[in-house]
Amino acid sequence: MQFKKGYGWKACYDEKSGRYFGEYGGIQEYNLYELSKEQYDTLDKKMRESDAGTIMHEGRRLYMAVDDRCGPPYTIVFDDDYEKLCPWADVVKSGTVLPDELTDAAVEIFASEKNNREQRRRKRVEREKKGG
Repeated sequence: MQFKKGYGWKACYDEKSGRYFGEYGGIQEYNLYELSKEQYDTLDKKMRESDAGTIMHEGRRLYMAVDDRCGPPYTIVFDDDYEKLCPWADVVKSGTVLPDELTDAAVEIFASEKNNREQRRRKRVEREKKGG
């Protein structure tokens, strides 16, 4: 695995899978993303934290934990495989994990999560087959 790291973010290229990933944030909000090669290549350790966050936010979010004191802490798992995909990540966990049904609804409603729709729809079909 190859890594890039800056203040408040870290990115990884996994040679085995040929995929790129990044983590951004800290205690109040933590995000884990799948990135494109172009997004990964743009990241530079000298860039501002907010610029790295903007690049990563364009990727497919895998995981999000929020504890910003505006409400109770919560975690959203967009891709159940986030731990397998990113074993190197320093994952922050906060509060209750939102149920799959609520996560599926959020992915369908919010344009910011459009990159997760195909993957969540596939997983929903798999869950429905197992349950009925």
